[in-house]
Formats: sequence, C-alpha cells, structure tokens
Amino acid sequence: MNRRLFVLSFALGLLALQPAQAQQVNVSVSNTTVFQRQELVELDAQTVYDKLGISGGRQFKVINALKQEVAYQITYDGKILIDTSVRPNGEARFTIVPGLPRPVKNAVYGRQYPERVDDIAWENDRTAYRLYGPALQRSGERAFGNDVWVKNTPDLVVEQRYELELSNHAAVQALRKAGNTAAADSLEELTTYHFDHGYGLDCYKVGPSLGCGAPALMDGDKIVFPYSYVDYEILDNGPLRFTVALTYETKEYHGDQVTEHRLLSLDKGSNFNRQTVWYEGATKPLDIASGVVIHNEDTTSMLLNKDFVIYADPTDNPNGQNFQIYVGVVFPYDQVQTQFIANEGGANGIAGHALVVRRGVQPGEKVTYYWGSAWSKYDCRNFMNWIWHTDNLRSQVMNPLKVEIQ
Repeated sequence: MNRRLFVLSFALGLLALQPAQAQQVNVSVSNTTVFQRQELVELDAQTVYDKLGISGGRQFKVINALKQEVAYQITYDGKILIDTSVRPNGEARFTIVPGLPRPVKNAVYGRQYPERVDDIAWENDRTAYRLYGPALQRSGERAFGNDVWVKNTPDLVVEQRYELELSNHAAVQALRKAGNTAAADSLEELTTYHFDHGYGLDCYKVGPSLGCGAPALMDGDKIVFPYSYVDYEILDNGPLRFTVALTYETKEYHGDQVTEHRLLSLDKGSNFNRQTVWYEGATKPLDIASGVVIHNEDTTSMLLNKDFVIYADPTDNPNGQNFQIYVGVVFPYDQVQTQFIANEGGANGIAGHALVVRRGVQPGEKVTYYWGSAWSKYDCRNFMNWIWHTDNLRSQVMNPLKVEIQ
C-alpha cells in the first residue's frame, strides 16, 4: 500500500471511531400535575452541544410539535431555557436542530439607571420592579426594600417610563420655581411615572421597610434592615430570563462581620422573582427573613400561611387609585415560621411587616425563596385570585416539569 492510500485509510479509520453526531436532539417535557403549565424549562447546554456536534452558542433552532420555531435563551450558568406549554398530565415535544435561529422579541429586560440615583430596574411581561442604589443612600433617603411598578401590558415599558419622567423633570421644576404651578402640575401629570398613562405606574410605597420581598437578618424579633447594594453584575438579560447578582454592605451581626449576597432572577410569564441570599463571613447560625410591608391604610388584607405571606396593598393613594397591588413572599423549600411584626406608632405610614422567618441558617448556607406581585387592573383581579397565584407557584416549584433529552 502506498503512503497516500495508507494515510487515507488511517484517516477513515479514525473517523469510524468517532461517535456519530445526531442530526437532531429530541426533548420531551412532561407535566405530572392536573393543572395546565406554562413556564420555562432548563436543559443542560453542553449535553445539547455534544449531541449536535457544535461548539456552543446560538448555532441551533428549537422546533415545537407544529414545526414552528420557538424562542430560547442560553443562560450565564450553561442552561438552555425553553418556554413551554403543557397540558394536565400531558407531554410537549421539541426538536433541536443545527441552524441559525430567527431573532426574537425580549420578554424581560433590566439595567442600572445611574441617571436616577443608581436604581436597578427590571421587568417581564407581567410586572416590573426596582431596588435602590448607592447614590440614593448617599442622598440620605431611607428606602431599603424592593419597589413594585405595576403594568398592564406584555410590552417592555420601564425604559420609556424613566425617559419620560427624567427628561421632563427639570422643566417641571423650572415652572414651579417661576411660580407657574398650573403649568407645572399639567406637565408633571403628563410625564411622571406616578400617573398611569395607559400602561401602568409606580404607586407602591417602600420607604424604610422591606417593601416587597427584600431579605433581612433578624435579631430576635427585630428586623436588621439592608440598605442599598454596593456592587452588581447583570448575568442574563433576555429574551426569557433576567438575572442579576448583588453585593451589599458588610455589617456586624452577632459579633461577625457579614456581607450579604443576592442572586435574583425573573422569568417570562412569572409573577414571582426567584432569589437566593447568603451571608459571607458568618461563623454562627443566622436568622433570615423576608416579607412585605403592611401599610396603615389597610392592616387586615393579609394572609400568613405556614410558608408564605401575601397582602393586598392599598397603594400610596387608596381613595384616588381605588385598586390594589398584590404582593407576597413564598418559602416553598424550608421549615419556616410566619409572623407579623408591628411598627410601633405606625411611623412613615408603616403598620409593620408580614414576615417569613427561617431561623438557625448555617454559616455559608444559601436560602432560596420567591417574591412577587400582581395588579388588580391586569392579570389578578382580586385577593382570592392572588391566593390562587401563590398556591400555583408553590405547586410548580414543588412539582417541576420533567425534562428528558433523547
């Protein structure tokens, strides 16, 4: 055999030893519950890359049973997200094939707003949120927790709200300084995000409270409030999931210098954020809580269950708004207790907090829980409906969809 034929034969032999690459990857998603499910599922990205024989990245398409291409996302931690709809006790099938996917519309988005005292704001097709940054803390304003911005559209609107508010703020102030109060009021009404311009508004009061779902250490029955983040990194930014990592100030707790870390994510279609919190530097067990602020205007529309607290918040102007914001915190994994802690005297309009408390968290242990909201003028019409939303979230977490890659 001449040298050329030998090299060719050897190369063919090596190819024969290589595992055959699949032309497609089949995925099944099974729903073992008696309820319709609409949520994101996760696949291991490397498994899909290996089966398709690709190096990674967006070099593939996801096709549903109707032969339609569906949106997906590759996350910072090596997952492929697919938005699935599965009938009760049903199964949905998808096919993943090599190719370039079509562009898709973002259902989630978030960023830092240094033009508005370092807010970090994010949203999905259900609702929007923000938390406060270092510039606000330096100003002396005492706002500790998470803010809720209600919306009644699947479109992304937070960027527009900030632009409309901030670009006209100076003009409003100039009119007030000139004594033209009527013109200032008119311009403010047209531009501020504290009024509904047809797609929602900011009318939730935070102040010196946990707002909706911020974590806190507990010292007995006293809340050790966090302040603003000191560092952040946005890890995912759509089209299906937003994820941000946050670091907070180091503080003294039971003789230790502890630093709070949060990992927060919001998925398309979900009324709840998923949040993991842990405290670096702890050498002794910690008591960790989260909850919702209860305002003086309504101290009865709350429910404390074994592992969640929910509340129908009356907004910052109950008589003017005449609607409710539904907020809640769920700890589906852990042995916890719920309690109401009063704010003596009701200062700052705060009657107290409805809390979920996990005591005796071990040093370095990470605690995961869910917090979120809905609006009576959008996807959750009343408090009974909010109870159902909360129970549905618990059911989904405890009975995840079953995903198989074939």
